[in-house]
Amino acid sequence: MSLILRLVTGLALVGLVAGCVAEEVSAPQAEIEAASYATSGPPTVRLLTMVSNRNGSGGHSALVIDGAERLVFDPAGSWHHPLVPERNDVLFGMSPQLFGFYMDYHARETYHVLVQEMPVTPEQAAALSRAVQAHGAVPQARCARSISTLLSGVPGFETIRPTWFPVNLSEQFSELSGVTEDRVYDDDSDDNLELLQAQARAARTREIAAAAASDDG
Repeated sequence: MSLILRLVTGLALVGLVAGCVAEEVSAPQAEIEAASYATSGPPTVRLLTMVSNRNGSGGHSALVIDGAERLVFDPAGSWHHPLVPERNDVLFGMSPQLFGFYMDYHARETYHVLVQEMPVTPEQAAALSRAVQAHGAVPQARCARSISTLLSGVPGFETIRPTWFPVNLSEQFSELSGVTEDRVYDDDSDDNLELLQAQARAARTREIAAAAASDDG
């Protein structure tokens, strides 16, 4: 093998390995506890599938667990917010406003969000919460694979087969008992970076207003 060919092969392997490495994020425990959010309703799990408006293909999968607290498992996700602590693809403190930001980021002119929700027992919610927090950071393009594998190991979800494809995962999820579906559309631009920056500015404005109110008190 020539020197040039060896160099090209080596660089290709480095690129392949780099693509398989997940970025680990670990917010301080104090921030996670301070941001914790829980709904007042019964425990549920929601599968979110970002579906192309052009050809119906799946672009991303995420899992929302409403149990003792709300956790959003967003494997290899690109949405971030300064008020949302993250630990290896698990988002904490997702209040209705912040969850609305998340949905607005994903529902846009080229994609809509398929929301599939089902009721679960407190035990199932707790098992799912433990599983996503123990899973670790997920490499790119493995969102559906990680969620489907994780679900298949939790009682009540054994029929879910591991898959690489978000739409296939949503089709399997639809066959579970008690699942309801909704679709969220928006005609916002595809410029997600601009939206993230606007959401961050809104968060900063809220922090400044809260600090001013505290000083006045």
